[in-house]
Amino acid sequence: MNKLLATLIAGLFVSGAFAQAPAAPAVTPATPAVVKAEAKADNATAKAGAAEAKVDAKADTKVEKAEVTAAKTKVKAKTKAHKAKSKAHAKAVKAEPQDKVAAEAKAEKVDVKADAKADKAVVNATAKADKVKVDAKAEKVNAATATTAVKAEGKADVKAATGK
Repeated sequence: MNKLLATLIAGLFVSGAFAQAPAAPAVTPATPAVVKAEAKADNATAKAGAAEAKVDAKADTKVEKAEVTAAKTKVKAKTKAHKAKSKAHAKAVKAEPQDKVAAEAKAEKVDVKADAKADKAVVNATAKADKVKVDAKAEKVNAATATTAVKAEGKADVKAATGK
């Protein structure tokens, strides 16, 4: 118990020592060059941020458009397959009794082909939409990188102006 109490008290003193505020650094008066560099950096950062937001908005719009197009393509393919299958089954129903087995086999064959074609269209539409999403993500990352570079450049300019 004594060891636990001693550990807690020691921890209290250590945390108190770390929690003290460091001495305030000496403030140097801002020279006109520093003020000018800061203003230039702030302006460049604001422009870069606006450009990044514009790129993000465009990329999001492209993704939404691709998703809508993919959805339409998928629905169209499935509808076309359903229509072909319905037509084939209707022919099988109308077939003469002696031709019924062959007509049903043909209808099943049409079913398989229509489903395969629809599945292929769905996969292609999804792949195309995914490609647009990846491209949009790359555009966003590139814009964010450019903004970060502008911010870093501004900080470096301010630091260089401070040294003069």
